[in-house]
Amino acid sequence: MELRELAKGLLHLFYPAICEGCKKPLVAGERVLCVACESELPDTGYHHIADNDTVQRFAGRLPIIYGSTFCWFTDEGLLQHLMHGLKYGGKREIGVYMGELFGRRLIEAGWIKEVDMIMPVPLHPAKERKRGYNQALYIAKGISKATGIPVEAEVLIRNRKTESQTSKTRNERIDNMKGAFGINGKNILTGKHILLCDDVLTTGATLESCALALLGEESIKISMATIG
Repeated sequence: MELRELAKGLLHLFYPAICEGCKKPLVAGERVLCVACESELPDTGYHHIADNDTVQRFAGRLPIIYGSTFCWFTDEGLLQHLMHGLKYGGKREIGVYMGELFGRRLIEAGWIKEVDMIMPVPLHPAKERKRGYNQALYIAKGISKATGIPVEAEVLIRNRKTESQTSKTRNERIDNMKGAFGINGKNILTGKHILLCDDVLTTGATLESCALALLGEESIKISMATIG
């Protein structure tokens, strides 16, 4: 163990990890962001607000129990940089790190104790093969690490590849996502409270389609969590 720690120390000395925000070397105990940059994350505080904007996105459309978003997303902001690195830069550790930070906020709120499992929004298999991983899974792993709630990533599946949502209106996004998700292994869901998680919430069409697939099962409760 001492040799391993010595090797890690030497590696850090010659190849120090760099803060994703300010690009300065990280010190012992820091991951992904330095303490200063972590304190600058634009926290929404939604975990303490029952009727927040994340919940309101689904009002009248889905019977969700709780909902929260960790940070505000702004163009060229720190969160956009982090999410870009997670989705397109192969930086999976960003997902775990942000998930852990978010998980700690959810523990403060208290309601996370009611959740039975964390379920990431799945990618279509072709897209996941191209990217090499599902970014939402790593966010889910981070939330799980902080809360102790298990991740279930095999039951909710993507049935078909959908068109890009980028230039679509809310209604077009909802139509585009209809029937995009299905359930594999239904028996483990009965009576469960599921926390659906994803990286960024825009119109909510993707999460809504996931929730509708899940709500077809018996006595399911759904809550939502996104990073941005």
